[in-house]
Amino acid sequence: MQQPARYLITSALPYANGPKHIGHLAGAYLPADIYVRYLRSAGRDVVFVCGSDEHGAAITMQAMKEKTTPREIVDKYHALLKSNMADLGISFDIYHRTSDPLHHETAREFFQSLNDRGLLEKKSTEQFYDEQTETFLADRYIMGTCPVCGYDGAYGDQCEKCGTSLSPEQLIQPRSTLSGAPPVKKSTTHWYLPLDKYETFLREWILEKHGGDWKANVVGQCKSWLDAGLQPRAVTRDLDWGVRLPEGLPGSEGKVLYVWFDAPIGYISATKQWAADHQKDWQPYWNSPDTKLVHFIGKDNIVFHCIIFPVMLSLKGHILPDNVPSNEFMNLEGDKMSTSRGWSIEMDEYIRDFVHTENGGPMMVDALRYYLTAIAPETKDSEFTWKGFQDALNSELVAIFGNFVNRTFVLMHKLCQGKVPALHPSCLDDADKAMFAAMKETAGQVSSGIEQYRFRDALFDVIDLARKGNRYMQEKEPWILAKKLEQNDATEEEKKIAREKIDNCLHTCLQLTANLAILMNPFLPNTARSMCRMMKVVEKMLDWEM
Repeated sequence: MQQPARYLITSALPYANGPKHIGHLAGAYLPADIYVRYLRSAGRDVVFVCGSDEHGAAITMQAMKEKTTPREIVDKYHALLKSNMADLGISFDIYHRTSDPLHHETAREFFQSLNDRGLLEKKSTEQFYDEQTETFLADRYIMGTCPVCGYDGAYGDQCEKCGTSLSPEQLIQPRSTLSGAPPVKKSTTHWYLPLDKYETFLREWILEKHGGDWKANVVGQCKSWLDAGLQPRAVTRDLDWGVRLPEGLPGSEGKVLYVWFDAPIGYISATKQWAADHQKDWQPYWNSPDTKLVHFIGKDNIVFHCIIFPVMLSLKGHILPDNVPSNEFMNLEGDKMSTSRGWSIEMDEYIRDFVHTENGGPMMVDALRYYLTAIAPETKDSEFTWKGFQDALNSELVAIFGNFVNRTFVLMHKLCQGKVPALHPSCLDDADKAMFAAMKETAGQVSSGIEQYRFRDALFDVIDLARKGNRYMQEKEPWILAKKLEQNDATEEEKKIAREKIDNCLHTCLQLTANLAILMNPFLPNTARSMCRMMKVVEKMLDWEM
């Protein structure tokens, strides 16, 4: 299979209506960062884009809750999210925002292009309306009982308990979140994307083309949507906060683009901004068939990134995603994480309590990255526990990986005066050769795992290589051989053989340490850089050339 000329990697735009928790980090941002760091180290042309999703009813609701304006809300949380991501090592090439004028221009042009070609449908429908506040109720302005799980706090676009994507009409006993009153129906006109016309295209593209290489949970959810029958989906809303429709468009007064329509276009506007900042052409990243586009998301975003946005992209003439590696949810101590319910570990809290402390710093960033990857919800929901966090660090990262690296450097200084010993090919034994073979084999396994989005397995392969290193060192016992050098009754030949065995052992261990730094770099970049400093080599060594 031919290698792509370039990669465009996206992480789901986080809503700028509040802080995000480590479940979000584990779902869409850390896996993407691991993948991107690997691609960069392999010398690939890759752009990693994300940004704050700053429109929609959730923003205006938060503004009302905090008694401020939507602009102040998005400015506040955009800064927080951007800072949190950077502090936790998420290495976006650009972290943009959908309130930026370039995004408004891009999203509006996207809408106009589809509308001018007759690809959108304009029709009047009955929408929920709050008579007390004289407001049409967009999805987040209406709550009720979820028809799937029975949760009585489901919103008009999604149930946060079971993750089901909903429409307001599906809610049982709906009520306005503005007044608490039952809504009435009132006529309003909107533009719709006729998804029902593209079911055949989606079946062929998802089920036939990608049914074998996408995650089963992604394909399964898409199939359920397709089997249930797709319906036209509104792309506009009656709101005063968002991307305004093109001027002069009849019936556009008081309407903005629906957030699900404008948010994914944020990937395109972010790419445009990155390209402008770096004097690049943005178009090959979205239009060239030799670009590989990958969306990293949580499972609650599957329908938007696998059904709705691909239809939009195809109608606009852009490339389609090669893969959408969605993760399941990460729970906390037996219950689903939820910032609104106060049951979560917010990224900002972790940074404050573990990173920005006297005994914290970059190593505590890597500690979190390690555990979240080790329990990544790649195929099913997983669970974060503080005991599990502690056990993973102590019994795996420290006792296996850290132990091998530390022993290697201690023995290098003790037995080789801190200098790299020569390798003596003539006395390499089977154990030495097996370690070099293991390095090569593991590099292939880790590379394959990352490229197939199996980050948890790839991380465990790195740890297993360190485990083999510990066994190798224990078998070789260079500290015992060193005693031979001090024995008065040992012959010069015996001392020469002992010296060469020590050299070979520690040379092999140092080679293994260098390999471990390269392999661990996508997962724990701070640890890898620290290992480079310990070996007194430049970070260029971390390039994926083993």
